[in-house]
Amino acid sequence: MSKNKKQEKTNAARLLDKAGIAYQLVPYEVDENDLAATHIADQLGEPIEQVFKTLVLCGDKTGHFVCVVPGNAEVDLKAAAKVSGNKKCDLIPMKELLGVTGYIRGGCSPVGMKKPFPTYFHSTALNFETIYVSAGVRGLQFRLRPQDLISYVHGVTADIIR
Repeated sequence: MSKNKKQEKTNAARLLDKAGIAYQLVPYEVDENDLAATHIADQLGEPIEQVFKTLVLCGDKTGHFVCVVPGNAEVDLKAAAKVSGNKKCDLIPMKELLGVTGYIRGGCSPVGMKKPFPTYFHSTALNFETIYVSAGVRGLQFRLRPQDLISYVHGVTADIIR
């Protein structure tokens, strides 16, 4: 995308607009060979602990749910299962992500999935005035207050990383 082109609003951005939630859209350069959150944090010049990734899991009892964790962390599957009311859970296969959420890897936002899923944020999200999460496409992040995002998606904070 050329630098002069006006940034298109994503569906997730339109949903936050409709809800009256303040955010900034922050573009970054996409590297198709490096979709890691560390690459995004480097591009944004922000600490990796403030750039959150959205992971979709499936539990043995409740089905799909979402974990939003710091970019340098791994979700603790036992903790995620417990907080979500499951005995066990696992990340969904990458090939299922688009069908379940409407988003692709590297562009999965906790806002505007095909249907609302229970969403769990790692408790460190509340340590920051603002956090970054995907705006629903590769190359674009939301910068917003974690309390606003958690409230909007009816999320819960929990200790869900290793």
